[in-house]
Amino acid sequence: MVASAPSERFLTWPFALVFLINFLQGLAIHPYLHLPGFLTRLGAGEMLVGLVFGTMSGAAIVVRPFAGRVMDDRGRRGVILVASVLHVVVCFLYTTVHDIGAWLFTVRALQGVAIGALFSSLFTYAADIVPASRRTQGIAIFGVSGMLPMSLGGLLGDWVLERWDYHELFLITAGLAGAALLLSFALPEPERSRATGRGFFGAAVQTDLLPVWFVGSMMATALAGLFTFVKTYTTEYLHFGSVGLFFSWYTGAAIVLRVGFGWLPERLGPMRVYYPSMVGLALALVALSQARSPAWIALAGALAGTGHGYAFPILSTIAVNRAHPADRGSAMSLFTAIFDAGILIGGPALGALAQVSDYRTMFLVASVLPLIGISVFHVWDAPHRKAAAG
Repeated sequence: MVASAPSERFLTWPFALVFLINFLQGLAIHPYLHLPGFLTRLGAGEMLVGLVFGTMSGAAIVVRPFAGRVMDDRGRRGVILVASVLHVVVCFLYTTVHDIGAWLFTVRALQGVAIGALFSSLFTYAADIVPASRRTQGIAIFGVSGMLPMSLGGLLGDWVLERWDYHELFLITAGLAGAALLLSFALPEPERSRATGRGFFGAAVQTDLLPVWFVGSMMATALAGLFTFVKTYTTEYLHFGSVGLFFSWYTGAAIVLRVGFGWLPERLGPMRVYYPSMVGLALALVALSQARSPAWIALAGALAGTGHGYAFPILSTIAVNRAHPADRGSAMSLFTAIFDAGILIGGPALGALAQVSDYRTMFLVASVLPLIGISVFHVWDAPHRKAAAG
């Protein structure tokens, strides 16, 4: 099946379908935020828990170049289906983990492979079917399908574990992944370039994409500070607020902004929205560093959601538009890999900083990263923006 060329409408049947598939896959993944409790029961300490989580991120990064090349050579739909099957299998395999050993790390690595290939291909598929004139808005709306499970997945895990145990949680995630797999068979293959692409490494060194990769890495490392340490910071250091408070405001702000005002970057111009959004992300980290009450945690969440809510779709649209059509799958795989790498590398680096200083200092230092990113990007990318405008 081949989808026809999209009209200026982006709310099409394939878009709605891939939105729902991405939502279900996210809902199957985010309950694994509760995995540390399962690992602790098996006897794992904090370092081992971190290693288990790092195994998945590492595997997701490694698989992305191969997934990107296959997408460009063979199409998006096949990668989505194979990764979806693997995801269902992996969720079932968690029910066979009974101790801390090689099998646990094998299952976790397989989950990283499935997730790395899955979200690269779903993201690329969405970018393919959204008309170029509305790409930022379309990608922003598509991103809501990944943000909703961030809140709902944790709540689902809470609900399941209050009534049953981890075995049932793993089975329910397998069921959600299975539902997404069944829906994936209905996806039409989007039109794509038949030219020979240069692949993942060609996209990595493309001159006008290098500033995008740089500012993306700064953003990803800053986000690693938020996503990795808010829970420990609120519960063990501040003793007020909660990770739930932060992420409810974060998700709420991002969703309201993307759904209600997703058109703004295309109306005003992407850079006029992108730079303030990165400043908003920096201010979120400053607010955390200065937190004196739960209201500060809520403010930080709202600022982070506003910043990320605009910055990610704008930057991803720049990457899509500049990538050679034959390399789009590879470029999107690299773009998403940057954010995995930010968590894998930035998390431990910022954690080490917090250990030798404190959390407030760490968040304050992390707030500089988005500002460095946009400062360097503004200068480095200026010739490419001028060439594109001319």
